[in-house]
Formats: sequence, structure tokens, C-alpha cells
Amino acid sequence: MLADAAGADLVVLPELWTTGAFAFDAYSEDAEPIHGETVCAAREWARRLGAHLHLGSFLERGADGRLHNTSVLIGPGGSVLHTSRKVHVFGYQSREAELLTPGGTVDTVDTALGRMGTTTCYDLRFPELYRALAGKGAESIIVTSAWPDARLGHWRLFTTCRAVEEQVVLIACNGVGEQDDGARLAGHSRVVDPWGEVLAEAGTAEGITFCEIDPGVLPSARSGIPLSGTPNA
Repeated sequence: MLADAAGADLVVLPELWTTGAFAFDAYSEDAEPIHGETVCAAREWARRLGAHLHLGSFLERGADGRLHNTSVLIGPGGSVLHTSRKVHVFGYQSREAELLTPGGTVDTVDTALGRMGTTTCYDLRFPELYRALAGKGAESIIVTSAWPDARLGHWRLFTTCRAVEEQVVLIACNGVGEQDDGARLAGHSRVVDPWGEVLAEAGTAEGITFCEIDPGVLPSARSGIPLSGTPNA
């Protein structure tokens, strides 16, 4: 399917798509180091496409043996530009909190497409993380996710809110289909601009959604409503 993304400047994949976000019994077996098979394959795909590729996330086994839900941004030449570990691991009706160690570093990265930040799924519920990324200059923020269908309304609400609150382009990629525990993922990957306009939204079937982003939308929103100049903001 990645071959069908030819021509895109940025390709974004969902959370833990190689394992399945709810396949908890497979977490330990599937975990690999940061430069393991999954990341190496993604680097090759980025080179082939000549595009920035956000791997989504994979199960990383750190040098200390602990497991992390780690997202990776790769440049068009195949180099790893940025990694981030999921900060907020999900504990409600999930074994994430039992199996995964949360990340503690919040940072952005300069790319040819502007300064970017990355987050993962449950992180979306915590606006202070997005405020921190915006404070570090993020112009766009990627959310890779395995968000369930039962909370689709929250997905749409939070992705729009985070884009408007922080005046960024929010690029949210969600998985689709039924998972090992019977949960169904919501799909509806979407791109939201700083005004809250939904520039593109996918459905519930597996596929690729293309979106063109006007580079002028960011300065327009930030000058139109200059939040950064507001006292106590």
C-alpha cells in the first residue's frame, strides 16, 4: 500500500500497526531495538518514496530491556529525524500501563516541511502535552493512534481542539478494523488546520487519504488571533 503514496511529501501510519495495539500477549515477543527490522524497512520505504515517513509507532525494547510505544519520523533520504515515546500509557481496560514504560521527553524537530511534533493516541486527551510542543515551536503535530470506534466523537473533538488551541496543523492517523480483543478501531484519520477546518477525513476502510496543506494557513491563523501575545497565555 505504501507504493500508492508516491508523490506525497509526508506519509503517516497508525499506532502499533505491525503488532496490533491490543495484542498484549505479543508485545514482548514483537519488541525490537530502535534500529531493528521495522525501522530499517521504514527507512528503505522513505528512500523509495523520496518522502518524509512517519512510521506510526512500534514496540521498542530499550537498552535496559523495558518496552516503549515509540513513534519514528524518517526523512526522504532514509535518516531517522525524530523519535518519541508515548507519554501517557492507557490503563483503563488495557494492559498498556502494565507492559509499557512511558516516555518523558517532549521535543520537536525541524524538517523541510516545518517544525514538527509527534504524539501517540491517548496523549491526545492531555492538552498540556500539545501546549509544550507548541511552546517548542511546533507548526504541525502528528498523532498516530489506535482509537476505538466507541469513542469516535472524542477523537473528532480532541483532534479539532488541539489544532485550534495550539494553532497548529494536526495530522491524525488512526487504525481501522477489529482487534484481538474484539474492539473495533474508529478509523477517520483526519487533518485539521489551525482554524478548526477539517482538510481531509478518511472513513473506516483501509486505504490512503491525500491532503494538500496551504503553507499560508499557519501565519494567517496566528496573526488573525495572536494567542501568543495574550497575557498569562
